[in-house]
Amino acid sequence: MDAMTDVVTNTNPAVGVSALAWLMIAVPLMVSGILLVAGRASDRWGHWLAVAASWFSFIIGVCCVAAVAGDGPLTVPLFDWAITDQVKFSMGLHLDQLSLTFVMLVTFVGSLIHVYSVEYMAHDADRRRFFAYLNMFIAAMLTLVLADSYLLMFFGWEGVGLVSYLLIGFWNSKLENAQAAKKAFLMNRVGDMGLLLALASMFTLVGSFKFSDVIPVLNDPKNTAWATAIGLFLLLAACGKSAQFPLQAWLGDAMAGPTPVSALIHAATMVTAGVYLMVRSGSFIATSPTAQLTVAIVGAVTLLFGAIVGCAKDDMKKVLAASTMSQIGYMMLGAGLGPIGWTLAIFHLLIHGFFKAQLFLGAGSVMHAMNDQVNIRRFGALRTVMKVSWITFGIAWLAILGIPPFSGFFSKEPIIAAAFNPETFGTTAAWVFGLIAMIGAGITSFYMSRLFFMIFFGSRRWTTEDEGGAVHPHEPGWLMNGPILVLSVFSIALGGVLSLTNLFEDWLSPALGSEPSEASVLSHTAITAITLVLALLGIALAAKLYMNDRVPKTAPRANALVVAARNDLYQDEVIEGAAVLPTMLAAKGVGMADRGFIDGIVRGVAWLSMWLGRVLRYTENGFIRTYGAYIGGGALIALIAVLATRI
Repeated sequence: MDAMTDVVTNTNPAVGVSALAWLMIAVPLMVSGILLVAGRASDRWGHWLAVAASWFSFIIGVCCVAAVAGDGPLTVPLFDWAITDQVKFSMGLHLDQLSLTFVMLVTFVGSLIHVYSVEYMAHDADRRRFFAYLNMFIAAMLTLVLADSYLLMFFGWEGVGLVSYLLIGFWNSKLENAQAAKKAFLMNRVGDMGLLLALASMFTLVGSFKFSDVIPVLNDPKNTAWATAIGLFLLLAACGKSAQFPLQAWLGDAMAGPTPVSALIHAATMVTAGVYLMVRSGSFIATSPTAQLTVAIVGAVTLLFGAIVGCAKDDMKKVLAASTMSQIGYMMLGAGLGPIGWTLAIFHLLIHGFFKAQLFLGAGSVMHAMNDQVNIRRFGALRTVMKVSWITFGIAWLAILGIPPFSGFFSKEPIIAAAFNPETFGTTAAWVFGLIAMIGAGITSFYMSRLFFMIFFGSRRWTTEDEGGAVHPHEPGWLMNGPILVLSVFSIALGGVLSLTNLFEDWLSPALGSEPSEASVLSHTAITAITLVLALLGIALAAKLYMNDRVPKTAPRANALVVAARNDLYQDEVIEGAAVLPTMLAAKGVGMADRGFIDGIVRGVAWLSMWLGRVLRYTENGFIRTYGAYIGGGALIALIAVLATRI
């Protein structure tokens, strides 16, 4: 308990409060339980209790940030989970600059989304259950990022997976929603197998799961083979949780959940957990060229995959889901670049959390005004009736495009520049990764501009009696618009403030020890200029195609590439053929073997037993003389056997 004593007795008041960091997890978890147990009795007040719990976690998080800023990383022991003669599994919280960055993102953005949800879910009969799940998610996500070991992280990892399943299928009266939840759950279990394999490997090698024990051992060059295996196992886990290639197919379907869920879980927090895992483990992954290169390749492929899919989607939320997949690809690429990219990946993760949550909440406002429609071909000219939503959505749009001085420029452009660095993988790889990142930025500009223009510009493609019921577009109340306006401030200014003052780099440096490098196969000025030109070309092309009165209400016939993008580049079909069908065939083969061989043996034994029973039943006839003959015969045989042994 020495670490706990150090925390409690430190003269810094913030350090003393940080000893209560466990309350960040315990309070929302407790409130979640209260709402689930209280049931409909909490309908009038349950949502406000959940909002208060989330803001409480934020306040404790701020105190922890102050403590770590003044005194460095802190450990808060919790309890001993399992003790034997050989091992001791203890649980604790690790408060450092990396974990607390996530704490601030999860609790602040999460609390704003809680407030937004009060109005958004006002007419839902199960609103208190929705807020119970939101609080449960806050607790699970904080467990994941605050854990001082891979073992405790696993509990949080599974917790956010469970809550994601519950919230994706929240409106499970619709079959497609339940199927989407099941799809996300199963694909995440594939990734979770990677984390379990990594845990088993760590215990085999180190006999511990704590970061402080595992990471130094794997940093040793003599354990490079172990670092490679464990790094690839962790990457598999990250691909499942962060919707990265080849486990990305679930994210688009996850939009079946209420829009605040998409903003919180599937844009700003849970799907970034894989990036956190890669960066937390980055030092030993960097010792393995194979593992590090694989991480970078996964990120590059995914950022391009998501961008291409986003170009052809007409479902507003699925466009944003493809965008999330692509932007996390940038983060994963940054994580795969090693020490020069770790801070850049986390910086983009933080900034992206604000503007992507803003985009999803803005989409929710549009849905709220349009009778829950999501087809952007049914919108158009909404800027005339939803001016606040138009302006705030436009701010987030410019941020994700990376247009200066909006925040996204300061977080995404450095990753693109770092991708051109030849020191990590060599000159050829630098050109490949750099060009992919640059082209991805241009495509992002096109499909996000397409989304923005089709919603707010062009001709009005809706009527007051549109499909799905009466449509009367209007601004939502301030419980919804207020959080969006707050997020707008961060989308405009946060990136510039943190980047130009080096505040974020200085803050993360003690935790990551990143090593910035200016080496590049292309000058930084040229990279910035070309990227901005591509972004402007994307805007111009989208404006020409969609900022007019000729946008059809139904998707027109298209070429093979567009059709493929509309069908997610046939990712479901590939998974069906590569994994589901072989598994089903194997299961059928096992079934046939079971019926033909195993059941055949069982049936043979049963037939033999029945035949012997029929034969032997004649020996059990109930006559005393027969049984006497058996006894006499048995005695005679025994006597002969004894005499034979003495001869």
